[in-house]
Order: sequence, then C-alpha cells, then structure tokens
Amino acid sequence: MNSKLKSEAFIIYLILGSMFIAALVVSNLIFQKFFYWNPFGLFRFELSVGILPYPITFLITDIVSEIYGKKKANQIVIAGIFASAFSMGIILLANYVPAISDSPINNELFTKVFGLSPLAVLASMFAYLFAQFIDIRIYHYWKKRTNGKHLWLRNNFSTFSSQFIDTLTVLFLLCTFRVLPWELFSTLLISGFLFKIIIALFDTPVLYFVVHLFRRRFNLKIGEEIELIEND
Repeated sequence: MNSKLKSEAFIIYLILGSMFIAALVVSNLIFQKFFYWNPFGLFRFELSVGILPYPITFLITDIVSEIYGKKKANQIVIAGIFASAFSMGIILLANYVPAISDSPINNELFTKVFGLSPLAVLASMFAYLFAQFIDIRIYHYWKKRTNGKHLWLRNNFSTFSSQFIDTLTVLFLLCTFRVLPWELFSTLLISGFLFKIIIALFDTPVLYFVVHLFRRRFNLKIGEEIELIEND
C-alpha cells in the first residue's frame, strides 16, 4: 500500500474513532429522557434515549476490528474510557459552580438534567468496558475460526453477547446507585436488549457495505487488515 493510501486509511480511522467517542459521550449525557416505541403494536419498548447512539459504538468497533485489527479496536475502546471520564469531570465542575441570577438555566434545573450524569457515566463505563472488550474478543475469535469469511456470523454473535452484558451491567449499576428505581429493571432490560438485537440485525448490511468499500478502495483480500504504523 502506498503512502497516500496509508494516510487516507489513517484519517478514516481517526474519523471512525471520533464518531465512536461522540456517540459514547452523548449517550451518557442524554440518558435521563425515556421514550416508548411500539412497532406495529407488537411490543412496547420503554427505553432511554441514550440507547439510540450507543449501538453505533458496536458497529464502529466491528468495522475497525474487520479492517484495522484487534489492536486498533481496543485502542478506540480505551480512548472512549478516557473521554467518558473526562466528560464526567467537566459535568461535576459545571454542576459545582453557582449560576448567576440572570442565567437562563438555574442551579436546580442544571442539576436535575445533568446532576446524576456522573453516576450514570461511571456505571456506563464499567458496563462499556466489559461489553466492548468482549465484543472485540468474540469478533476476532470467529474471524479466526472462519478464516475471515461469514462476516454476518461474527458481527451478530459478538454484538448479541456484548449487548446483553452491557445492558445487564449498566442497569444493575444504575439501580444499585439509585439513579433508576429497581421497578424499572426488568422492563428496561428486556426492552433494551431486544431493541439492541433489532438494531444489530439492521446494522449487518451496513457493515457489509462499509467493509466492501474498504476492500475495494484499499485492495484488501477477505480477512486482510490494514496495518497502521504510528510513525508514518
């Protein structure tokens, strides 16, 4: 691969990483609003809006795992941990400083919207850490077993397992920290996991399309990965 393509591949990696971090941080900031979704009257999902951007993070780690390899996927996950911790520190500082009398958002309203976010981010960080590393490990296990074939298999197997662990862990911690009442645990667990499965099924064609574009652009064979060298 020539230097121009390597530079392009690195820029795309940075873009994917920034999208990953943005989706992760935003999901932690907006989680306190809940909504329902009742597709075709079959099942009533009761979900936090924080769940909407979160599946994007698993799609991105699958793309990075497939194209750039396990090491680069793990690096994005670690970067997400630092971004979440940093955002939690900013929220704590912003919540601590007093609002002036003419501030459009007073102390009480700000605390109501963002005051619980640090606990939520902490819970989400633990769940996210377990789920993402499990997702990457399972993904590469099946990639090795299938010699880079059957992309749908490793995409869905890794996502289903990691999403259940993520949903279970984050809800357990949020209820333990009393951010959410225990009465919502079962409903949110079932709704959250089923919703994530549906999203995972829909993102499989997206993954195939993106991987196809990468392989065509960078002349990659099935199972071949782009090796990014930091010194380039």
